[in-house]
Amino acid sequence: MTQQVKRTFKYRFYPTGEQAEELSRTFGCARLVYNKALEERTAAWYGEQRRISYVQSSAALTEWKKTEELAFLTEVSSVPLQQALRHLQAAFANFFAKRAKYPRFKSKKKSRQSAEYTRSGFKWRDGMLTLAKMSAPLDIRWSRPLPEDAEPSTVTVSRDAAGRWFVSLLCEDTVTPAPATDHAVGVDAGVTSLVTLSTGEKVTNPRHERRDRARLARAQRELSRKAKGSANREKARRKVARVHARIADRRRDFLHKLSTRLVRENQTVVIEDLTVRNLVKNHKLARAISDASWTELRTMLEYKCAWYGRELVVIDRFFPSSKLCGACGTVREELPLNVREWTCDCGKVHDRDVNAARNILAAGLAASACEDGVRPQREFSRTGRSSVKQETQRATAGLPRL
Repeated sequence: MTQQVKRTFKYRFYPTGEQAEELSRTFGCARLVYNKALEERTAAWYGEQRRISYVQSSAALTEWKKTEELAFLTEVSSVPLQQALRHLQAAFANFFAKRAKYPRFKSKKKSRQSAEYTRSGFKWRDGMLTLAKMSAPLDIRWSRPLPEDAEPSTVTVSRDAAGRWFVSLLCEDTVTPAPATDHAVGVDAGVTSLVTLSTGEKVTNPRHERRDRARLARAQRELSRKAKGSANREKARRKVARVHARIADRRRDFLHKLSTRLVRENQTVVIEDLTVRNLVKNHKLARAISDASWTELRTMLEYKCAWYGRELVVIDRFFPSSKLCGACGTVREELPLNVREWTCDCGKVHDRDVNAARNILAAGLAASACEDGVRPQREFSRTGRSSVKQETQRATAGLPRL
């Protein structure tokens, strides 16, 4: 059964000099409005214990435009400015709901600048996109087609640290579930092997950051020698940013291909609930863990499973997947990271990662069965989180906890 989902299609474009100047002004004005509104909200709360709503901030924006000091805000489209206030309102809503920290001021030196346009801020006609305050459409490189008869509801224009321009179109798309299969797979994340599957397959970690580490170090040394504020320093900064962009693009491409393959081939995918923020506190492994980007892989698996009718089960992070013998159920007291193969007292020889992946799969299937037909993925797709901690504990009852 098909379903309608909102998808973002991102493309690179090449603005004319006039368009680049207009967009740069828009970025600056949207950032100014966001920061000024945040400043007023903060002062009102800490000074008077008074909350300011979006409607009040919008009315204040109208008054700012009438002042001589901020009259230049009228030179750009009002739509991105209003969207900046809506984003601030969402940031405060997340803060009061304890989903995020207190909103922070946007920096002019931020690596990525962006502006968002709603339907009243752009014109879409015959596959050509024209933004407000512009006479000519954007020169977009259509690397992939939009859905048939697609009408963008929101357009976000951005410029990254490397100076590349992108436009993201939010459209309605029809997604068809993948053909059902009886295959299931457990996934154990690692550093040497990016993931190890319960089938015994090990996916080699491409180590994108390590491959470009010498090039990145050379570019950073050149940047450190340039005088602050000079044109040569800006050129050197862009060179560093291009190396970082190359690493990030290649990593994202690899993870997309891997996650798509896992979702297509398996009806159920079982992973561990890893706390990456705690893991990177190990300074010896922090760089390798960050390069592996386990969180991004999990995010991709989340929405792709939800789209294509697959089940994603996330087992308890304290489940002893590596130390548990998949043959007899014995749990070793200690298993140092440098031990990649071990022998259980029952005589079974285990590859550390393959054994962990198989235990993850078994625990995930058992936890899913404990729900009496209720699929854990349903909760997962609603909240963005999935916890089968209690089910995993039931499935592994009798096993010692670490």
